[in-house]
Amino acid sequence: MHCTLHLQLNHSIRDRTSQTLLFMSNKQPKPVLTGQRIRTRKRDEKEKYHPNGFSEILVNGLNDVNVNDLEEVAKYLDGAGSKLDYKRYWETLFDILLAGGILAPGGNLLQDDDKKETAISKFCLFSAEETTEAIKGVATVFQRLTRRYRYLGKKLEDDEMKKILSFLKSFSPSERNKLAMFTGLFLSTGESPANCLESLMNETLVKEGISLEFFKVMFRTWLGEKDMSSIAKVLRKASMDRRLLEVIPSTKRTEAYFEKYFAEAGLDQLVTFQRNLQHDDNKNVFMTELKELLEKESPPTPKELIAICTEMQAKTLLTEPEVANLIWNCIMDIVEWNKREELITEQALRHIKPYTPILAGFTSQASTELSLLYEIQEYCYTNINFMKTFQKIVFLLYRTDVLSEETILKWNKEFQVGKGKSVFLTHMKQFVEWLENAEEESDEDD
Repeated sequence: MHCTLHLQLNHSIRDRTSQTLLFMSNKQPKPVLTGQRIRTRKRDEKEKYHPNGFSEILVNGLNDVNVNDLEEVAKYLDGAGSKLDYKRYWETLFDILLAGGILAPGGNLLQDDDKKETAISKFCLFSAEETTEAIKGVATVFQRLTRRYRYLGKKLEDDEMKKILSFLKSFSPSERNKLAMFTGLFLSTGESPANCLESLMNETLVKEGISLEFFKVMFRTWLGEKDMSSIAKVLRKASMDRRLLEVIPSTKRTEAYFEKYFAEAGLDQLVTFQRNLQHDDNKNVFMTELKELLEKESPPTPKELIAICTEMQAKTLLTEPEVANLIWNCIMDIVEWNKREELITEQALRHIKPYTPILAGFTSQASTELSLLYEIQEYCYTNINFMKTFQKIVFLLYRTDVLSEETILKWNKEFQVGKGKSVFLTHMKQFVEWLENAEEESDEDD
């Protein structure tokens, strides 16, 4: 019976499978429409890039307003942004506002082959008068536009300004001056970085003196709006503060030429700024070379080091107080200090003592001694583990003729000068009293 049921079940499954296969083989294909064009969805259509069309509309619009009325120009540009695609044609927009039309690679105005004459915008930077007032008016229009359309501000900073500055050679001297004045005003707001100035380091522009002339006009305008400390922050942020010499042609590139050129242009603040930068660089050079000597396995003798430092001082034009302070910092930088405060004093005195002859060689003036004493005070305050070591360091330098008693007493009398002075006065109280008593006894003997 079981066998019979099993055979019936197999026959039933085979019959169903055969019916299914027959149905699938006889299944009619789906109807296909012929002669019907499948339309692309609107979002899949790629709109053609047509800057000439954008330019024609914008230039005609600008030429229809009173270009002498900056308020009217600003309002037109503000309203046109809702109809024209500023986001897509930002480069064309800025080319027109700066040069009057689309700029071809290299900086010349692009000519429309379909027309005999290409329309030029009556409102643009290059068509303005070459006066600070006129350029300020143009800059104000740019400022209003970029504040209204924030994405334009980023494009102007990151792309357009870099591009147009690289085209300087193609512009006339008057157009370069206008662009230099505009750049000075553009950077004076503090809203834009000075990265665009990188374009002025172009070898050709530097060699032909175009970059140097541009810098002169730009800084004259910029300093008319901001002081040098504000300008220094903008330059430093773009890592341009230490590259100012690079705009001078290589055959003339010296500190002396830089100072002479910009001093004659009335830019004394810029000259002082560059001089201070060079001075800081000289300090770094002095410190680096001295540290290398001190860290040698067999360093020069104190006498040899004094001779070397004297030579470096003459080369770097550093003053005696500056050299004494740098020597002190080098001495303290070349050792790894113990982390345990109670062991630092002994380690410090043992480390400093061999170098006292070098310090003594550069403390011939009372003003140098006082400067060094304040430098030591600053060091001990900043490195907090040395707070209690200060008095013993001063005593060591007194015994080795680096610091005189007159200098120490003068330091003691100067009211709260330098960081941590009140704490150090407490630590020095017993030593100062001893010096004062010794001075009184000396007077009585005399």
